[in-house]
Parts: sequence; C-alpha cells; structure tokens
Amino acid sequence: MRHYETSVQELKDKVLTAVARLAWNDKLQTNEILDIPEQIVPGPEAQMRCCIYKERAVVGSRIKMAMGGDRANPNLVEVLPIACDECPVTEISVGPSCRGCIAHRCMEACPKGAIRIENHRSVIDHSKCVLCGKCVAACPYGAITKNMRPCERGCPVKAISMGPDRKASIDASKCISCGECVVQCPFGAIMDKSYIVDVIQMLMGADKWGLHVYAVLAPSFVGQFNCTPGQMVSALKEMGFYDVGEVALGADLTAKAEAAEFDERGGEPMTSSCCPAFVAYVERHMPDMVPKVSTTPSPMVMLGRYIKDRDPLARVVFIGPCVAKKREFHLGRTRSSIDLVITFEELYSMLAAKDIDVSKMPEAPLDHASGFGRSFAASGGVAAAVGQALKEMGSTVEARTLPCSGIEECKIALLKMSKGMLPENFIEGMACQGGCVQGPAVIMRSPKNKAEVAKHAKQAGERTINGAINQAGGAEEGLQSSENKPGGAVEKNRVVVE
Repeated sequence: MRHYETSVQELKDKVLTAVARLAWNDKLQTNEILDIPEQIVPGPEAQMRCCIYKERAVVGSRIKMAMGGDRANPNLVEVLPIACDECPVTEISVGPSCRGCIAHRCMEACPKGAIRIENHRSVIDHSKCVLCGKCVAACPYGAITKNMRPCERGCPVKAISMGPDRKASIDASKCISCGECVVQCPFGAIMDKSYIVDVIQMLMGADKWGLHVYAVLAPSFVGQFNCTPGQMVSALKEMGFYDVGEVALGADLTAKAEAAEFDERGGEPMTSSCCPAFVAYVERHMPDMVPKVSTTPSPMVMLGRYIKDRDPLARVVFIGPCVAKKREFHLGRTRSSIDLVITFEELYSMLAAKDIDVSKMPEAPLDHASGFGRSFAASGGVAAAVGQALKEMGSTVEARTLPCSGIEECKIALLKMSKGMLPENFIEGMACQGGCVQGPAVIMRSPKNKAEVAKHAKQAGERTINGAINQAGGAEEGLQSSENKPGGAVEKNRVVVE
C-alpha cells in the first residue's frame, strides 16, 4: 500500500492509474473513460471541493492531462482552470503587529502613495498598490506582509502571475519546467502532461512492430518503490520492457565526456549540462552565460544513444523524478536517443494498473555503472564525477567545483562567474534543492533519499568510471541477460562504446 504525502498526490495517482488501466485493456476509446470521474468521486458528500460536481470536473481535467494534455500548448506544465480558484489573490496587508509608530517608514517607502495613517495605524489602498514590497522591507516590526499564492511564491523564475479571473497563468517564455509549482499548489491545480498512454501503447505493440522497448532508470529510483533495484528490473520486464538499463551508466559517459570538454577548454569557467531545468534557466534568464554551459549531452541522452548504437530495434523510455526531462524530450534535444519520458509517479500508477507488486518480484541483475555515475542523483555528485573523470584521464587541469542546489544558488554562482568573481571554475547546476533525489515527481520526498542513493553507489564497489564504461562495452549480453524478458529466449548483443 502506497503512502501518500498529500491528498493531491493521492488524487493524481488515482487518475493516472485509472487511465493506465484502460490503456492496458485497450479501452481508451470506449465510454468507460467517461466513468472515471464518478468512480473516483462517488459522492454523495464532497471530500475536497464545494460539491461532487466540482470534484468530478477537476478529475476530468486531470484525465485530459494524463492523456497528453493540450497539444496546442507547448508548455509541459499546465494550469487546470477549473481547479484554480480557491486561493486569495496576491496582496500586501497590514497585520495586528502594527504599532502605529511615528517614523512612518512604510509610508515613506511606498513609491505610489498607497499607504496612509488612520487612527495611528497604517492602511493600504489596494487600488494604488503595485505589490513592490518596499513597505514590507521598511517596517521595523514586520507588521506588513506580502501574501502570495503558493505557486507564485514557489516559482523560482517568476513565470506565474494572476489574471483578472483569479486563475494562475504560466508564462511559457519564462518557465523552465522545473515542476516546483506542481509540488507547491495545495489544490492540485497545476499538473505536468503525461506520456503514459504512449508508453503503454508502445509496449503493447512492440511485438507486432518488431521493437525492443528498453526502460532506463534514473539513479534516484532507489528507495522510491519499496523494493530492491533487482526487483524493479523484474517488474519492468513483467510489464513488457525488453530490457532495463541504469541511467547512471549514461552519467559515467557524461562525466567522461564533460571532463574531456573541460580539459579542452583549459579549465576555463564552465557549467554542467545534465539538468534540463538549469540549462533552460540559463537560456531564458541569463543568455549571455550560454557559452559557459557544457555541450555534453545529458546522461539520459548518452544512455539512449548507447543502447541504440548496439540495437537497431531499440526504443528507449526514460523513467525519472523530473518534469524538465519531458521538456528536454519534447523540444527534440534528445537527438532521437529517447523515445518517451515518464516519471516515477507515472511508473507507479502503470504498475498498479497492471496489478504488479514490485515487492514480490524476483531479483534480477542491475550492475552497469560506477558509484560516481549513481551519485549524479544527489547534489555534489556531478562535480565529484567530473573530478574523478579528470583524474582517470590524467588531466593536469584543476577543477575547482561548486555544487549549486536550487535555482537561487545557481543564479548567484552564475552572476559571480559572469563578473569573474567566482573562485571556482566548474558549476554543477541543479534546479531542485538537494538534486534529483528531491525532484518534483518522486514518490516519497525525504532526506533519506540521498542516503539510499549513497548506499546504491557504494554497492558499485571500487569500480571506476572508465571501468564501468569498459565493462559495459565488453559485455557479451549487452545491458542485461534477457532470460526474464517476455518471450523467454536469451539474445546476446554487444554494446558499442564510442
């Protein structure tokens, strides 16, 4: 039984599971999809909204997102208008802590004359207020506060604003698809588009089309599914995947290539490129720093390319904690190496819809990567891996690395680098606090996640980055023995390493 951190998370899972179950049974084109809202919200009493009809309407909007969302909207994150109407509009207010001081710093700080004194207390004229917040900063008692909607406050790039209809609006030109607003909205009014239907249809048609569908797992999957890594491999093969690979091996490949690029640049200031939300932030909000971003593909792309080099029939599905990976895929930046992207939340729902209990699956091997590659999932992991790769290649270039956790830290580091004031010469940019282990689509958000990744990394033993790459490249059976795949026969494929 899954533990849900919030009711929003539970609702999302119920909708995704219901849609996935219909997809597995090839019933998406039937009227049964119209029954989902009533199944999830049976009534007669409303549980979350004003009435069951409002709740069912919200479920209907979520069903649309589970099936791919608004195709005309290029953004991977969408506001569900029917669900976005409960929060108060952002405003600045004077609280009971106002002491009626005679300094009147708040009034003097206001550039629009929106503050007056009545009965020895500050009063704000909201028709004049422009929400600049200068009065908030000026008040010595902290009596003036700016009340913001959670999504607006949580967005690190100020891409969310409120329209006259009280609905949140996402500025696609600013949005970096980090998914923070999805996590922060307490009403579940913001959701990322899903590709679960596409994945299920690909798996169901693989034999007919003669395809080998591979699942590639981001290293942060450990500790998320109440099972061992080997049990997850078996579960994915039971679901229909031909084989399973560790994106951590792609991380080893990325670390090696990124270290070589850093060496070629002679140690000139550079940033990592593995986090698509970080890269999007640089492109959209600090474009002058784009030349500093590594041109090395992400681990997801590296492993997808790696698999397709050895298997011309391969189709690759990335599974991770990240919404921005969907953006990376949607924009075509995966260079045809990745065919679809889903999140851990979506994978859980797909497994539940097929009645697969991962905790009861047999063990299967999963041992492709080094501990350095597996550590990419946590803040500091990329920096450590690049440093190790430089050491293994015998580079004389010194890497002074700076792991940045969250967009605000990244922003400060990039500003310092742009002005030549940063002592370090390599920025590890991670949009999520703590790294991928705290991504917006993890199942369980806990400080233990980092410990689980560290444990998984330690299980790689003393294997070096080059050792992991060379071992995979010389494997007689490719990523995995295929004895557990549907169909049964073992097929041996040699991995090609560039």
